[in-house]
Amino acid sequence: MKYFFIFFALLLLLNQGFAQRKKADRPSGTPLVDSIAFHLYTDSLKKGVHNYINVDGRLPKGGWYPLTAEDILFDCEEGRFEGNNLVLPADFKKEKVTITATYKRNQQISRKITIYIKTLEDGPLKTKEEIMDELRGRPKKKRGW
Repeated sequence: MKYFFIFFALLLLLNQGFAQRKKADRPSGTPLVDSIAFHLYTDSLKKGVHNYINVDGRLPKGGWYPLTAEDILFDCEEGRFEGNNLVLPADFKKEKVTITATYKRNQQISRKITIYIKTLEDGPLKTKEEIMDELRGRPKKKRGW
């Protein structure tokens, strides 16, 4: 019985060391990817707000894995990054920006993308009644404000 406990304790220690080595090989805990791609949620960026820049890694056996700023080095001369979020100044004047994403674990894997800046201001959203009237073909009611 005594030898069983010693054997079990040694087995646990060996397993713990193996897990630590494996984690050290992959500092971010994410799987290795063979390429990266931008999968954006929008076709333009807004000034003065956080614009999420989505970068996914292609797994060697297929499929995509979402990557964060722990995995990707982001670069954009016109703005600053906070994690995966690009923040552009509210008084930004250019019509587009170029973003470079580089995979930290293999810096030969890198992609660039040019994204335009939204130029039209957001107007007030339609009310439920205005949308329903349009669907029914009724004339628009004037807003009270």
